[in-house]
Amino acid sequence: MMPSPTKADDSSLDAPASPVRVLVVDDSRAQRRILTMQLERWGYLVTEAESGEAALEFCRSEKFDIVLSDWVMTGMTGLEFCQAFRALPHESYGYFILLTSKSEKAEVADGLENGADDFLSKPVNSDELRARLRAGQRIVSMQNELIFKNQLVSTTLGQIQKLYDSLDRDLIEARKLQQSLVRDRYIDFGLGKAWLMIQPSGHVGGDLAGSFIIDERRIALFSVDVSGHGVASAMMTARLAGLLSSGAPDQNIALTLTSEGARDAFPPDEVATRLNRMMLEDVQVEQYFTLAYAEIDLISGELHLVQAGHPHPLILRRTGAVDRLGNGGMPIGLIPGADYQTVSSVLLPGDRLFLVSDGVTECPGPTGDLGEEGLAKILRGSAGLQGNELLESLMWDLSDHTGGQDFPDDVSCLLFEYTGPV
Repeated sequence: MMPSPTKADDSSLDAPASPVRVLVVDDSRAQRRILTMQLERWGYLVTEAESGEAALEFCRSEKFDIVLSDWVMTGMTGLEFCQAFRALPHESYGYFILLTSKSEKAEVADGLENGADDFLSKPVNSDELRARLRAGQRIVSMQNELIFKNQLVSTTLGQIQKLYDSLDRDLIEARKLQQSLVRDRYIDFGLGKAWLMIQPSGHVGGDLAGSFIIDERRIALFSVDVSGHGVASAMMTARLAGLLSSGAPDQNIALTLTSEGARDAFPPDEVATRLNRMMLEDVQVEQYFTLAYAEIDLISGELHLVQAGHPHPLILRRTGAVDRLGNGGMPIGLIPGADYQTVSSVLLPGDRLFLVSDGVTECPGPTGDLGEEGLAKILRGSAGLQGNELLESLMWDLSDHTGGQDFPDDVSCLLFEYTGPV
């Protein structure tokens, strides 16, 4: 059986796991030596200084965890040294204990006010000294841990900032690429003209609007709003832009060929059905999108349109009346076998067709969302404006409706003005 520790050697059990650096400051060499021998026996790494000035020089170049300083010394007093010690630009904390025969409360308060952490009365009691040192170690240890964690947080935040900056640059480039999907903001079809306006609520968005030519007399117009925001929605709009592209007709999901090899198009309801099937069977993602897709005969003005969960397309007649088109319909990519219906109308010369995303109709304001009635009112009030001026006026009206706040959702609009045969 191992013998029990004796009183002579139990101090070794309390030795710090790693050496704690202690600075002993006293102008009495005998007092310094007494304190130093005790501290070294307890496992502390001790440095002696014979004056406050000498101690301050040590502290400028070295780090001490605990300082034991006599209050009354020739030259710089312990209190003055404490003030100077606290003013040094050290990142880590040093626990400062003043050794004094002073016991008046006002003097003790003065010491605490000037940076001292604790006091020990002279002559110093060994057990009390050890207890005060342990208390100092705990505080220094907690302070060092806090500093380490702050450094860790600072380093992590710096890394996060670098990642954010990199992502921000990527998103800026992604926005440029997404904007390039809508190559022409103004298109002249001869017997009609189209203007596009898209404003994402973030770097990139889920709105898409565009057109393509079917044949020598027919064109198609579309407006898409993909669910959600950000990169995933933007990637889906990029795919849909390819599927409804005028630059790659052989990949356009709406186009087909007649038995004679001439270009033709599926009816609008079939286009919606094909897109719905593609989303559910091929793409298989959690996203869905709403769609307004219109086929227009530029000679006759005949309009055939499908609405799939999108806001109702509006026709601003040359007379000032506003007609609402569509039957609502289910969004694309939600329900297998969803039924879509084509609705028809006729455009007369001077009539204008509007396809807008719900970022317009659901634009919030102090009195509630704008709504389709609010949009119709704005269009009637701006009926005298043409083309891009009308779209810019619409944006100003939306901004007024929000009270000047940023739009919370992507905003897009396609305006088609029918001029008809001369």
